[in-house]
Order: sequence, then C-alpha cells, then structure tokens
Amino acid sequence: MPRFDDIAVGEELPSLIVPVTVALINGGAIATRDYFPGHHDLQAARELGSPHIFMNILTTNGLVQRFIDDWSGPEGRMRELKIKLGTPNYPGDAMTINGAVTDKRASDRSVEVTLKGANSMGNHVTGTVRVSLP
Repeated sequence: MPRFDDIAVGEELPSLIVPVTVALINGGAIATRDYFPGHHDLQAARELGSPHIFMNILTTNGLVQRFIDDWSGPEGRMRELKIKLGTPNYPGDAMTINGAVTDKRASDRSVEVTLKGANSMGNHVTGTVRVSLP
C-alpha cells in the first residue's frame, strides 16, 4: 500500500491487463442495468454497424476503479474520477491499463493519477483519478 509521503510525481502504477470477454461485457451491462442491445445482443450490435457487442462505460469505469484500488489498497480513497472513452472494447481483445502519478497535493494528502486503457485498436479510455492516501 502506498503512503502519501512515499509517493513521487512521475511514479508509475503497475499495469492491469484485462481480457475482454463476452461474459465481462454482458455481466458489466447487466450489473449496471444497462440493457442497451449493443452490449449483449450480437445481431443488434451488428445492425448498429459494430462487428461485435461492446463494453459499456460503467464497466469501463469499474475497471478504472479496480486499477486504482489495486494500487492504493483499502486505505486509499478515490475522490474524483474523470474519464473519456475512445475505441470500443470488443470480445477477444485485451485492455491494458497504465498510469502514473502526475500531481501531489499535501493539503488533502491526495495524488492525481493520469491513466489510459488501450486495446489493439488504440485507447479505449483515458482520464485522471484523484486519490487520498494515508
């Protein structure tokens, strides 16, 4: 678990590799009550012009939170999350999330992590997360 006093701007977080599967996409959509057909119905996704079903933003959001939580541990507190979607996540691919500490604020013992999650087509998600650390 990182401690605020031990963190330096520029420190890289361990990568997280997420295999993108039908089960992950379907499960994420169901868990977040997102019943848009493009997240679970292959034919409907194809009718929309997509080659396969695709991940919803709330699943992506959860994976970003997992990436941060894996690094910060149970005492870290996520304070702010800002993400932007790019290329879709399709089954059969993998998304690798990388990030680094880009700001450190002593007033609230928080750090900002700038991250990106890329698949074979490019960046699926980019953003920043502010985390308070012990």
